[in-house]
Amino acid sequence: MKLARPEAGDIRERGDSSGLLVLAGTPIGDVADAPPRLAEQLRTAEVIAAEDTRRLRRLTQELGVEPTGRILSYFEGNEAARTPELVARLLEGAHVLLVTDAGMPSVSDPGYRLVAAAVEAGIRVTAVPGPSAVLTALALSALPVDRFCFEGFPPRKAGERARTLAALAGETRTMVFFEATHRITETLRAMAEAFGPQRPAAVCRELTKTYEEVRRGPLAELAAWSEDGVRGEITVVVAGAAPPSPQDYGVEALAGLVAAREAAGEHRKSAIAAVAAQLGVPKRTVFDAVVAARAQVGQQDEADGDGEAGDGPDGGISG
Repeated sequence: MKLARPEAGDIRERGDSSGLLVLAGTPIGDVADAPPRLAEQLRTAEVIAAEDTRRLRRLTQELGVEPTGRILSYFEGNEAARTPELVARLLEGAHVLLVTDAGMPSVSDPGYRLVAAAVEAGIRVTAVPGPSAVLTALALSALPVDRFCFEGFPPRKAGERARTLAALAGETRTMVFFEATHRITETLRAMAEAFGPQRPAAVCRELTKTYEEVRRGPLAELAAWSEDGVRGEITVVVAGAAPPSPQDYGVEALAGLVAAREAAGEHRKSAIAAVAAQLGVPKRTVFDAVVAARAQVGQQDEADGDGEAGDGPDGGISG
């Protein structure tokens, strides 16, 4: 027997009378990108928590939706205070919808605190997936996307920003950042300083909007380009650092990697095999490095022993 498909807004499990928290993605530019289920959720939710209630009303007007539930503001300034109120409504059995200005809640937007509190209270949490500036920028960047990390907005203060970027200099995954228009030049310069002026990157602005633009090139070149001003919502994608080649590892480095694994409880044979696999070098190369390092330690120990005995025939210092 074929089961009837639930209605678009019917996300609750049958027989579940507890509250439901729904995180819904909103368009990042073009309102036509709004998922069909978003309109139904806006129409049926008993409570709508919105990052900006004015932008929410514009969105509902563009979608031709008339919300029937209570609309509450939920933004960075009141997130901590309003979360308990929303959890209380959820515990009463309410259907609460969380939306932010653009993209998915919790991704550099309000949402994390409410989701964590709802899960802690045993409330079911689900999502209506929607557009994402992070994934859209990655797809358009022409940079590797098999492995990536999202770093959000870099720190505003120059010193803290420099330290944060310096800590990411060795990151091999493609990195995604958000940045404000008035800080983009400073940030691109700081990135060129931390990652190197020739590190490939892409500046994506106004994604899915009329004046969408993706500028690709080395960080130093992008920093110079941005000096004339960059408007709109900006996402920056930066290539990860090139992984070190096997030739970059000498005897001491190879032996040190093996020693670290041994210190963690791994047997030497398996540690050698693991390091060889990690670096893509023959196991024999790693084994020889370990042997050579041990030989060097032995020679140093002998030298130290000879020095302790003294240089003169009677064990004292001659001269």
